[in-house]
Amino acid sequence: MNVCLRVMYRSAVCLIIAALLAPVSALALVGGAREISEAQSQPEVMFVGSGGNFCTGTVIVRDLVLTAAHCIHQGNSYKLVEAGPDRQPVFKDVAAIATHPQFNLKTMLAHRATADVALLKLKTPHSGYIAPLMPPGARVAVGERFVVRGYGAAIHGNGNSAGRLREAALVAIGQPGNLQLRLVDPKSDSGKRPGLGGCTGDSGAPVYQKMTSGYLGLYGVVSWSTAANNEDGCGGLTGVTPIELYRGWIEEQAKRMGSVVSP
Repeated sequence: MNVCLRVMYRSAVCLIIAALLAPVSALALVGGAREISEAQSQPEVMFVGSGGNFCTGTVIVRDLVLTAAHCIHQGNSYKLVEAGPDRQPVFKDVAAIATHPQFNLKTMLAHRATADVALLKLKTPHSGYIAPLMPPGARVAVGERFVVRGYGAAIHGNGNSAGRLREAALVAIGQPGNLQLRLVDPKSDSGKRPGLGGCTGDSGAPVYQKMTSGYLGLYGVVSWSTAANNEDGCGGLTGVTPIELYRGWIEEQAKRMGSVVSP
């Protein structure tokens, strides 16, 4: 099982630069979903750590990004990466970081639910859209649809295929709950065949669901993935940490960091 969806290459920055400069690809996440045009205006962002890992996050306040706690390595520094003029990467500073105090890496590595959420405080406010948090609702049912967007690899094991914002429409499977959600490509025969799904670099990626207003609301963050038939890799299940139980912490921590999350 590809639990952490992290990439530890010799130089994540070099791979990101190569991806930004590469021709537009028809692939997305893994499995061939579409690429998002004008990604700069979207709330989804990519960030890289000094230790070589990179992940996806979502802007929930102009200067605040929600992501997965397992993306944050103690002692590392982080920067947002955006495509500037001629697609050259622009690095933006992260002023502060907070991970949920109840997050337990060993629990996550054992494939159990944990508080896999974290916040990044930006030094420079994001100029694009802001993702609203999904209001509490009825329990998710099997077959309900979600949208996942991330900057992760389009080809498992190929870092050069990462760095572009991509989107996949997935459905809930198993026994959905507010502790953990498992998503799968509806065309993959419940994950028995390879399909769309999160991959390396999609950790912390937003998982959206349509609100009554018609807008996409942020339901959770990507925590892990599998290949088909629960094998190690990507393109099978996409594991999600819902934010419902952690919304109070997100709001309180945001205030401590000088930001206010809209109700």
